[in-house]
Amino acid sequence: MWVWTMFDLPVSSRKERRRATRFRNDLLDLGFEMVQFSVYNRFSASKERAESLARKIGQLVPPHGKVDILFFTDRQYELIQSYRGKSESKLAKKPPQLELF
Repeated sequence: MWVWTMFDLPVSSRKERRRATRFRNDLLDLGFEMVQFSVYNRFSASKERAESLARKIGQLVPPHGKVDILFFTDRQYELIQSYRGKSESKLAKKPPQLELF
């Protein structure tokens, strides 16, 4: 299962920018990869693990932040079409990584 996190965080003040940076760094610490500046994804071995990640992310959301978490099965993820410039490219398949508990 794939977990996608999309967010819109306030960055008007210096304190808000620090919180937004901390949130992005926390996502990286949880094993997410940046797809776009406010879109991160990660492969999860099970639905339960994906839901656990979502709860952790929910606890990290800065005040006035908006975070949406999407879940995709491997099959749904493989159907994603991505375009870069004028050519089509397929997103990476399930990574060859082990997840230790």
